[in-house]
Amino acid sequence: MGERQVSRGTRRAREFEAFVAGAAGRLLHAATLLTAEAPRANPRARRLLTLALAHTYARWDRLHGEDPYDCARQYLATRFARGTWHQYVAFGRARPDPRSPLAALTPQERLILVLRLYEGVAEEQAAALLGLPTERVHTICDRATANLLHPARPTAPRTAGPKVAPS
Repeated sequence: MGERQVSRGTRRAREFEAFVAGAAGRLLHAATLLTAEAPRANPRARRLLTLALAHTYARWDRLHGEDPYDCARQYLATRFARGTWHQYVAFGRARPDPRSPLAALTPQERLILVLRLYEGVAEEQAAALLGLPTERVHTICDRATANLLHPARPTAPRTAGPKVAPS
């Protein structure tokens, strides 16, 4: 029986390594988009990826035909949503890289855009994952897309012109 467990553990490790080799790059890119960090300086995205992969590995034997990528993506999204909200509200840190195209968006807008447009998750699935009504996910996605395509121009500070004495 011990030999069978070793064999099962070895097979499990090989399957998981193959999954990581195929999926880690895309998951890291998604995490980097979520955190709006620079691609080469993305410690929060790497932490999210590590947590998602660890969670997926822990559930590996219980997936029973489920797509492990979906499991990892779901954990990545929910962990980002919970972690970002606490950091955003409580500590005021976790500022996005201002050079990131998604930096101007709120964390919720980034999350929905990444799920919908980068990952191709249907509105209904994204809504169920985030616990939001489908219409809300649609509205947030539309607003975020509009903000990316047509960013608000910074207003120039008004300067007081020369005063003209009334005649």
